[in-house]
Amino acid sequence: MSVTPVKRARLIYNPTSGREEIKRRLPDLLQRLERGGIETSCHATSGEGDATIAAAEAVERGYDLIIAAGGDGTLYEVINGLAEKPNRPPLGILPLGTTNDFARALGIPRNWEYACDLIIEGYTRPIDVGVANKRYFINIAGGGSMTELTYEVPSKLKTMIGQLAYYMKGLEKMTRLRPTEMRIQARGHEEIHEEIMLFLICNSNSVAGFEKLAPDAQLDDGMFDVVILRKCNLPEFIRVATMALRGEHMNDPHIVQLRTDHLVVSTPDYVQLNLDGEYGGTLPCQFSLLPSHLNIFVDESGVSSYR
Repeated sequence: MSVTPVKRARLIYNPTSGREEIKRRLPDLLQRLERGGIETSCHATSGEGDATIAAAEAVERGYDLIIAAGGDGTLYEVINGLAEKPNRPPLGILPLGTTNDFARALGIPRNWEYACDLIIEGYTRPIDVGVANKRYFINIAGGGSMTELTYEVPSKLKTMIGQLAYYMKGLEKMTRLRPTEMRIQARGHEEIHEEIMLFLICNSNSVAGFEKLAPDAQLDDGMFDVVILRKCNLPEFIRVATMALRGEHMNDPHIVQLRTDHLVVSTPDYVQLNLDGEYGGTLPCQFSLLPSHLNIFVDESGVSSYR
């Protein structure tokens, strides 16, 4: 009689994510994984950058898979611990944070039981990874007035009131919108040099709660979908944002869209970068793409089941 070998997993979790849901679910979660043949040890993150170190150490210690439990910030840090390694174990995602954009794009369910079952079933999908200078991202990179929003929201506020915290901060940011002179040089396209409100380099179609912001973006096509918002006033910005909620913004004259696997963005001004919702340094920056660089546990049917 053959015996199915037990897999060893390292679960890296943010104890404050999603109103601290992971703290309540951890015993049940570990039990479910163990019943599925996955022996799991845990690492609770204790501060900024800790998940990156923990993921890198898990690779060195030879774990069969790594699981990131938390929100997009936790996932971003884990990706940065994995992406530069020559041997990268597959990654499981338990979306227990406030936004979970990337999990939504992959159809990974919000329900922790279903998310665990996807990892146990063991089907993986290769996904592209973006590089911004020496940092890695899997969902979105951007710069401009509104892209500072996600990492300006205090973590304590996100824990207390969830998505509402982003809306509160967004209203405050709208009063300070301003265009910035930028130069964008994208492979395969003419150079863009003008005043813009923001640029977004999308690897998936789910960005900041907008599921149709880059409607044609795919995680494994070897290309970025770039969306650029030209200079506009506040009423025009609100109109374009409203259209983006419905996926009707691409033909608006304030929008420039292009597809590329490499671009360089520079500016004479001080512009911060947002990488997967986290602070990613400042411009200038070179963005490139690593095709099929990581394997993520997903639903084998390919049907989105974000519950």
